[in-house]
Amino acid sequence: MDHIVVVGASAAGLTAADTLRREGFTGTLTMVGDELRPPYDRPPLSKQVLAGEWEPHKATLRQESDVQRLRLQMVLGHRATEVDPAARAITLDGRERIGYDGLIVATGLRPRHLPFGHDLAGVHVLRTLDDTLTLRAELLGGPRVVVIGAGFLGSEIAATARGLGLDVTLVDVETTPLARQIGSDVGELVARTHRDHGVDVRMRRHVTGMTGQNGRVAAVVLDDGSRLAADVVVVAIGSVPATDWLTDSGIPLGDGVLCDPTCKAAPGVYAAGDVANWPHPLVGGRIRLEQRTNATLQAVTAAKNLLSDPDGALPYAPMPFGWTDQYDTKIQIHGWCPPDAHVEVVDGDVRSRTFVALYRTGGRVVGALGWNSPRALLRYRGHIAQHPGA
Repeated sequence: MDHIVVVGASAAGLTAADTLRREGFTGTLTMVGDELRPPYDRPPLSKQVLAGEWEPHKATLRQESDVQRLRLQMVLGHRATEVDPAARAITLDGRERIGYDGLIVATGLRPRHLPFGHDLAGVHVLRTLDDTLTLRAELLGGPRVVVIGAGFLGSEIAATARGLGLDVTLVDVETTPLARQIGSDVGELVARTHRDHGVDVRMRRHVTGMTGQNGRVAAVVLDDGSRLAADVVVVAIGSVPATDWLTDSGIPLGDGVLCDPTCKAAPGVYAAGDVANWPHPLVGGRIRLEQRTNATLQAVTAAKNLLSDPDGALPYAPMPFGWTDQYDTKIQIHGWCPPDAHVEVVDGDVRSRTFVALYRTGGRVVGALGWNSPRALLRYRGHIAQHPGA
């Protein structure tokens, strides 16, 4: 194998490149990214960078000298628009063609948009560092902010904006913030935390439209007829895997790139990070994880398996781990926290907002959540079932 191409210049892509070199690959290594910026970390964007606590450069994943040691051919500011697995080549921007012996797909996600409102000034999504800096510049003007979507990203943006002293409204169709991620029992405490900090939390509400004035957003309209005055709106209603460039390739697609247990999607093609969908033995089916920790761990596995394919490839079956920071609250999760699970507080108590909760489905523990309890949470990680039906 003489030439490996990594498409995606973020955490998963850079980790894959680093792993390839550590595992002894000495051939040509090309990394393609659609942003001009060198690889940077995404979790700080909605928190430290948006709040102005970090300068943008602090989110950079590697110093320039470290990247140079990887002997990478960095192709930044160009989009992969096509791949031909039979010819083992990708196309950039519909023109330039680059051949490969091995390919790692780490293109991540693209934010969902509402069917209206995005033509108005003041309406934002947040995925890239440039998105964050544009939004931060607007927040400095002291606007009224409406955040649409109360998942991890939307809740963090709302917390950051409120921490800047802004009037913030958080809207979602679910019963509580993070309802899909951690269930409504703990989600209700998240709602209470936001309200305690002065956020106007509107749950069970659909956004039906936006109104503008002189080309700028003026209000968000809800399904109950109420109008939320807004100078800035952030749409955080989830993301979709960035697989549009693979549509006609023959590489199997579904909710992301459909891989086998070793992260292999096609001969010579592996996927890692938010874009990868693979069968996980702990759930007895396919999953796709939008977690920073997974981006790193899966990239390591994908890179190693690409080099050892076909004889030494190993299955990827991690215990998921994720977290969110909002105000002075850190929520950490091991495993899964399904919305329909039975939730039991096993350490600490909810009133003190320092506790560990176990999530059970079908009589087995499938997840553990810590609320400001990182040390206590570690003691319960081993309670999570290691096999389906265990």
